[in-house]
Amino acid sequence: MTKLVAVLALAVLSTPALAQPRPSTTQMSCAQAQSYLAQQGAAVIGTGGMTYDRFVVSRQFCQPTETTREAFVPAADTRACMIGFTCIQPTVEFNGRD
Repeated sequence: MTKLVAVLALAVLSTPALAQPRPSTTQMSCAQAQSYLAQQGAAVIGTGGMTYDRFVVSRQFCQPTETTREAFVPAADTRACMIGFTCIQPTVEFNGRD
């Protein structure tokens, strides 16, 4: 029994992490990037080099206090592809009065 536990523990520890590479908009056409996001609903996508962001197809994928802003990313076939949206906290303007 002890041998079985030791073998199972060793097998778990020796298994490499199953990290998946992050998709990058610079390696997709604009239509492919839009389609990928449409299939996922929300996804963290690379936008070139070490940059990335979380993009959504609609506000339903944001927190209740957030709203959306159009998101433009570089793609293989264009410098500014409207991929979808990012979730943002709305700003409150201060008018100086109490």
